[in-house]
Amino acid sequence: MKKFVKTLVTSALILALAGALTACGKSGGLTIAVPNDTTNEARALLLLEEQGYITLKEGAGITATIQDIQDNPYKITFKEVEAAQLPNVLQDVDYAVINSNYAIEADLNPMTDALAIEGSSSAYSNILAVREGNESSDAIKALTAALESQKVAEFIAGTYEGAVVSTVDNPTDGTDASVDYAALAGTTISVAASPTPHAEILKVAQEILEEQGITLKIIEYTDYVQPNNVVESGELDANYFQHTPYLDDFNAENGTHLVSASAIHVEPIGLYGGKQTSLDAIK
Repeated sequence: MKKFVKTLVTSALILALAGALTACGKSGGLTIAVPNDTTNEARALLLLEEQGYITLKEGAGITATIQDIQDNPYKITFKEVEAAQLPNVLQDVDYAVINSNYAIEADLNPMTDALAIEGSSSAYSNILAVREGNESSDAIKALTAALESQKVAEFIAGTYEGAVVSTVDNPTDGTDASVDYAALAGTTISVAASPTPHAEILKVAQEILEEQGITLKIIEYTDYVQPNNVVESGELDANYFQHTPYLDDFNAENGTHLVSASAIHVEPIGLYGGKQTSLDAIK
């Protein structure tokens, strides 16, 4: 009798679990890896919704997570992965939604290798971020003017060919008339940045600032946490690696006081094939 009851309970649990997994789209179908941070995960899911693979709950928007998936008709299994690691797991999943900066670092061309790509929404413009109160300092205004320059805009257009897009409407000559450059001569400005494309773009700004006697020190990071921590602590002057929705979320979760000094470029997020080479396999 005890054996029968134990078997009955076990069977019930298995059936319940199977039902739950099926409801969440966790059984069958293909696997898609998505970023595990809130804002980039939402971008990934919105891209998949745009392609017709899922439907999100009404109002999910730019904070959507896999828990906000209302309909998953193709029973896609979602694997949440740290954004920087997505190219490394691509070979182990059917598809992955990857930020352009990490795709470029992994020798993936967003314009030719992505099977689907989001539009260049300025809502996700990558920004120069500083501790609140420092955005109006001459050093940050000088750096902002250099990043908003025509020279940087031309570098972005010529180097990334659409994989990275400048969002600066009125490029400068690289200087700000309100800044006392003579007083800044000999100053060092330190910036935390991800290697691609941010550090590459900063090197163009570095050349512009050098003409004014200002040294731009670029420190590269490969994660999304330390660049904000070192600016919050005052160890570094600014960072350049994130978009405003991510920064807002970071401030809310960590009690930091960082603000945007300027929006420089946008990197469309794309859907890449891993085990699959086309989108046909989904349907």
